[in-house]
Amino acid sequence: MILSASRRTDIPSYYSKWFFNRIKEGYVLVRNPMNYHQVSRINISPDVTDGIVFWTKNPSRMLERLGELDDYSYYFQFTLTPYGDDVEPGLPSKRSVIIPSFLELARRVGPRRVIWRYDPILINEKYTVERHMRYFEMLACILADSTEKCVISFVDQYRNISSAMRRLGVKEVSADEMHLIARHFSDTAGKHGMTVYACAEAENLEKWGVKKAHCIDPELLGELAGYTISAGKDKNQRAECGCAESIDIGAYNSCRNLCEYCYANHSLSGIERNIRLHDPKSPMLIGNVEEGDRIAERKVKKVGDGQMEMRWE
Repeated sequence: MILSASRRTDIPSYYSKWFFNRIKEGYVLVRNPMNYHQVSRINISPDVTDGIVFWTKNPSRMLERLGELDDYSYYFQFTLTPYGDDVEPGLPSKRSVIIPSFLELARRVGPRRVIWRYDPILINEKYTVERHMRYFEMLACILADSTEKCVISFVDQYRNISSAMRRLGVKEVSADEMHLIARHFSDTAGKHGMTVYACAEAENLEKWGVKKAHCIDPELLGELAGYTISAGKDKNQRAECGCAESIDIGAYNSCRNLCEYCYANHSLSGIERNIRLHDPKSPMLIGNVEEGDRIAERKVKKVGDGQMEMRWE
């Protein structure tokens, strides 16, 4: 089993105390987002967990507790973009908080475990193609030696963000613009020892050296763990998605980053309500077990062969 923590919210930024409590107790309760009273009890002990993929914009609250993950294979998907508080209003300063956090995380766990996400790429009058290329070049220079991979994607027009995209004047990215950005990003990244990957993009950008991403990557987790992990494609994701199967332990409408492009937040009132309901000691991220809940043990097991590989340096 691979844990995703989480596509639905920023657990490292806002719920790391809760997460480490769950690691200590060895299980988590997750509500089915489509059926409120259907709850899964998931064993997350090292005995059944092949790896953990963290998704975050600011893991600084986790840095002093990374030693508690020594029994797990894990890596971080770390989003760092050019946007200001017009697009990402809940984030602290990138210059004084987020970029230093990226560098410190890489120093502690190694660049292989920190994947830079420059996504989603949205284009309007302020965030032009030229601005993206300049900012990417600046960041690539700063992050050199702190990461080996950069994942990009272009903004998807989800229904729940359509009004925000109109307000920001975001336009559809043309194929020519995608290719221009892909070529520049790939050339720039290569100069700094990085490879660029495209996340769930139908447009083929491989001629510019941009590979297809596997954000939940069993091969990387297996390399970190020292054994082969054989996980199938995640059938719950879009056809273009290259992710392997995983179990997400997050909750929608709970991320305080408040990014305008986020598909996981649907209403500000819902976010405020869920933040009030959060209890770091609860077995579930938002709220607790309620009357009428049906809790079922989810059957999980390692999908790796568990055989340590012999490696010759």
